[in-house]
Order: sequence, then structure tokens, then C-alpha cells
Amino acid sequence: MTAHHTAPKRPPGRDTTVVLDLGPAPHDDPALEVLGPLDGDRLEAALDQVAVHHPDAPARPHRVEGHGPARHTLRLSPGTPGAAFPWGLLADLLTHPAPGARTTRSVPPTALQRELLADADAHPGRHVERLTWAWHGRLDPERFRASWQSVVDRESVLRAAFGDGPEPLLLLHDDVTAEVLWLPEGTVGWPDLVAHDVRRGLDPRLPPALRVTVLGGGSIGRDGDTPSRVLLTYHHALLDDFSARLLVREFHRAYLAGGRLPGGERRPDIRDYVRWLHRQDTAPARDYWSRSAPRADAVSPVPLTAPPEPAAASPAPAGRTEVRLDAALTERLTAWAAHWGSTESGVLQTLWAVLLYRASGAKGPAQVRFGVAASGRGILLEGAERLPGPLRTALPLSVEVDPRSTVATLLAEVRDRMLDMAAYEWVSPGQIRDWSTSPTPVSQTPVSSASVSPASAAPASALPDGSLLVFEGGPRPLDDLSAELAVLGVRVGRPEPLGARTAFPVTLVTRHDADGGLVLTASHDSSPYADATAVLADSASLLTEVPYLAADSTTVADLLRLLSTAPAAPVAPAGPPLAAGPGADTEPALVPLRPAAGLGAGTVCLVQTHGLPRTRYARLAEAYRGPEAVVLLRTTGSGRSAAPHPARDTDPLLVLAAFSGGGTAACATARRIAADGGRPPLVVLTATTTDDAAFARTLESVAARAGRPR
Repeated sequence: MTAHHTAPKRPPGRDTTVVLDLGPAPHDDPALEVLGPLDGDRLEAALDQVAVHHPDAPARPHRVEGHGPARHTLRLSPGTPGAAFPWGLLADLLTHPAPGARTTRSVPPTALQRELLADADAHPGRHVERLTWAWHGRLDPERFRASWQSVVDRESVLRAAFGDGPEPLLLLHDDVTAEVLWLPEGTVGWPDLVAHDVRRGLDPRLPPALRVTVLGGGSIGRDGDTPSRVLLTYHHALLDDFSARLLVREFHRAYLAGGRLPGGERRPDIRDYVRWLHRQDTAPARDYWSRSAPRADAVSPVPLTAPPEPAAASPAPAGRTEVRLDAALTERLTAWAAHWGSTESGVLQTLWAVLLYRASGAKGPAQVRFGVAASGRGILLEGAERLPGPLRTALPLSVEVDPRSTVATLLAEVRDRMLDMAAYEWVSPGQIRDWSTSPTPVSQTPVSSASVSPASAAPASALPDGSLLVFEGGPRPLDDLSAELAVLGVRVGRPEPLGARTAFPVTLVTRHDADGGLVLTASHDSSPYADATAVLADSASLLTEVPYLAADSTTVADLLRLLSTAPAAPVAPAGPPLAAGPGADTEPALVPLRPAAGLGAGTVCLVQTHGLPRTRYARLAEAYRGPEAVVLLRTTGSGRSAAPHPARDTDPLLVLAAFSGGGTAACATARRIAADGGRPPLVVLTATTTDDAAFARTLESVAARAGRPR
């Protein structure tokens, strides 16, 4: 790092010119004459960045000689003979004009920021994310604005913007006004507002780093059922999802405090993070990724169905599809994953690898690869878990998928790979690409900073191809603030992401909802893929099914066979933000599972038990050997059957069967049939752990008895 200095702060509105005489020999150390204002913080940041770009040049103390407010001389201590100092780069950094806002100092962007910024420049609209939530009750506009202004004043990253110089700087400004847009109810529809926000985008070169838009609300309050709606827009080159949720929480704290957060600027901040990156030894990471690179024959298919007709000349908008697993299924999945030494995210990554293997069309063992999001906060920087900034990165995960191998083996391989990569979640995709393809032996590569990548890198291609899996975490929800907000007559919903366009053709984001269930959202680009409905349905079906599998004996081939016979999980397109669910239920109440052997053979009706996967009933019907037809009677979330009188749709209904937990619905259905004057069917219940073949034999015997005259 450079030495401290006493150069004055740069006054706004004046440009800086430097005069540099390189001297008769390249190794001579000239004096750099600065004409115009010289910002001391800007000088220190420029020297820091020179050190980052030229790590082989040893740090040299400097001094500034003042000759008046508009003329200074910068001198460095004598250097090693033959080691020329990069004066030209320093001159570029000092003379690059700053934006209108007053800059307190600047820092070099991280390698990840450079890659995201370059990709966003090449593909406008990418990497802009939005969070939205409902605000019920009174909303004071002035207090609302003041609270966001307090957050902007506290968080230096919100006052940051990228410069346009030859070596882009991250400029941190002293004074930035929070951007809060207010639209009265009725001026625009919510879908139109979101669409307008998408078209407008967000420029990471202009502070502040986020924009807040409110539809409805006001000091008089909203006592009806229609809430105000809040839209938060930010860019991944400056903030990640964890950061946005952290800032929303800080805003609510400020609102409770009357519009002003106590204390000064947060530390550590983005400057401390960049310094931490600059100190990291990249040799171990370089060695790991050079050894762990996917094989040349590794496949990364995009598991979406191509449209039957050629794509139109003008691409359609990016698509989104969503499916939800309820809290009971999620809890069972979590317990099953823990039993096998894994997590929900580990199970999802394993199943995604199986889906990619199927999409590749491979017949034998094959290596698949895809991107996985890493939070970037598991680093040895104190306070990193509370640091807002662009820490989340995408790491390439490659695993061998062998149909003959067990699910447990694949789970363990994915878990171990993720644990190995966790030590290097601070590196960028571009660095990984360079290290995994570099012909230079690791032992011959110098140790250099991880904070920036060379300006000549191709950031757009640095990002992994194929698909990206994101398992969103975040700071704890607002439960502990709910009571305090309620005193103000306020209730706020949980912030929900609307999905950002990334460099990946398809991105699968998984998060927990307010009830503890899992929400899977697939976003895909416009060409050449139709939609993500099928792959999302397969993902949900597998997540529902695996807790009932004996992973020590179940093979990957078994999962592939299961996918070919499993009923499709209900999937809905992601509609307008704040929609109340996946849409209307149009599936019939009675789902045929197998036909009868002949007319009049009768019907066995399986009553759905909430929480059991549909594939369980499909297997039971497959094991059934009687002549009767087998149907599934769906139930609602409350446990009631979806059909008021299933006997009217079957001929004749002999048996109502259910696993434990479905008895109430089965008995209620039998009573309704009797109340309507029909012959009540026999009701059969068994434990969920009962073997399917054994239960099928029991049902065959009961159905044969029920078919005889009583």
C-alpha cells in the first residue's frame, strides 16, 4: 500500500493536467508536475490501482510538494535500477475527469465486477435485478424517502459508480441523493410499471446504485385490502441478492427510527473487500482450478425444448416459470438430505446433473458441467456476512454421471466438489477460465492480486456456459421487526425477486417462501428455446420423490426411469409480480392410473395423501394385478377431495384406499356417497412405509370381496 500523504481535497469543477518528463533513461525517476487541483484521496486510489496492475513493481513511498492551490509536484523515492515505474498509467488515472458528484476516493473494481460490467455493456439489460414486496397500512412518503437516504448515506457501495477511463475505477462519492420514485394509485398498472422499469434499465456508471419505485401509498394511509407496492432495482455489478435484502432490512430499521439510522458509515465496506482481495495469494486457487477443470468432452446442455418452428427475426422476451413445494415436502427433503450428509442445495445440484445427463443424450458415463452460485461471504474477512456488495459469483461445477452408480454416490461427489470449491469462492469466472486453460505451469506463474483481471480479458466469454443454479440465502427475515412495524400500523411482505437476465441461457433460482416451502423459478433467454416448463416440472417431481428412495441402492438409472413415468408436477408461468400463486387449477379431480380389464370390472380409487408424491400412486397402480381400474382422487390443500362425488365418474366404485394421512378425506368421501343413496365403498388405510407390492395385494383381495354381493 502507498504511504499517507497530505495532498489537499480536490475542489469540484476543475480539471487536472500533469506534466511528465521521462528523463534521458527509462529507469530515471521523474517528478510528475500536477497543474490544477489534486485530490489526495484520488491520488492514493490511483497509486493503489497502479500497484494492483503492476504487482511486480515494489511499493515506493511518495511525497507531494505544494506550490499553491493549482500546482503540485509528486516525487517517488528512488527505485531499483532498471525497474521503470508505470508513470503513464498514473497520469491517465489522475487526469480522467470525475463525474458531477464529488468523489471522496476511488478503488479498482474487482475481477468479477469487470466481467459483469463488460457483459452488461455487450448485452444491455443483463444483470439488472428487481425485488418487490407489498406494504400494508400507512406509508409516510417523507419518512420513506428519508429512510432510504439514510441507508445511502451509511453504505458507501450505494454511492459508488463506475468511471469511463482507460482503466475503469469504482468511484465513491461523498453526497448522493437516494432515487425514490412515487406513483399514485391508478396512474399506471403494476405490470406496466415493471415493464417500464425493465425497458429503462439501470446504469451502473451513475450513482446511486439502486432505484426505489412505489406504487400507491401516502401519508393518509391505506386502510383497504390493496397494499402499496415497492420495487427495488439494482445491478449485479454493484450489489448481489444478499446485499439487496440486507439493505431492505436496514431501510425498515431506519423507517422505525423515524427516517435516520444511528451511527456512521458501515465498515467493512467495498474498499475493505477490495483490499482483502488484493492481499490474497492466488497460487493455491490457480493450482486447484488448473487441476479441477472439466474434461474436454464434458457436456453442458441447456435442458430446454427447442421450438418446432424457426425463431422469429425479433426475439421474444425472456421467459420465467415457477413451481412451489410446500413446507411439509420441503421439511421431508431437508431431513432426507441431512441423513445422507447433504443439503437441499446439494440435492438440487445432484438432480440437476441427472437432468443435464438426460438432456445430453449420453448412453454411458459422462461428465456434465454447469454453474453454481457461491455467496462469496465464506471468506476470512471480519464482517463479510454483513457487507453489501457484489460478492456472489458463479463457479463451474463438473461431475461424472454414471447410470449404474447410486444416487448416494452422486450426492457425495457433488457435496465433496462443493466443499473443495468453497475455499475459492472469492475468485471470478474469468480467472477460473484463464487458470484452467493456461499453458503455463503453475509453478512458473507469479503470485498476483485477485482483485482485478487484465483489461484485455474477454469478460463476456469468461462466464460459464449452459445453466446456472442459484440457491438464495439472505439475512434473517423481518419477523423480529414485525411487532415494531405493527405499532405504526404497517405490515410488509417478504421481498420477492423478479429475476434478472444473466449470461446463462437458463438460470434456476431456488428460495424459501414465507411458509418455509421451496420456490423454484426458471428464467431463460429468448432464443432458441421455447420455455423451461418441462425441466422445472421434472426438477420438482424428483425433489418430491427422492425422500422416499433408498439412496444406498437406488441408481441414477432408476431416477431416469422414474422421470419417464412420473406424472408432471403442476407448473405455472411466472405472471405479473405479486401474483397470488401458480394460477387456476385445471387438472381433473380423478386421474386415471390404469384401465380396467373389461367393462363392469369396477374401480379402486386411491385418495391422495397430502405430502406424498404422485409417483407413489403410479407405482402402486403398476403393482396392482386385479382386473379393476385404478384412479387417483386428488385432494385440496385442506385435505378435502377435489371431486364432490367420485362415484358418479366410476363404474362401480369398490374401494377407497389411502396412505396414513388420507383417512379423513377417504371416510368423508365414503359418507357423501352413502348420503346420496349410493353403496359406500370399502375404505382401506395403510402406513406410508408399507411396501407398494404388499399394499397392492391387499387391495386386490379387498376389491375382490367388495365385488361380491353383500
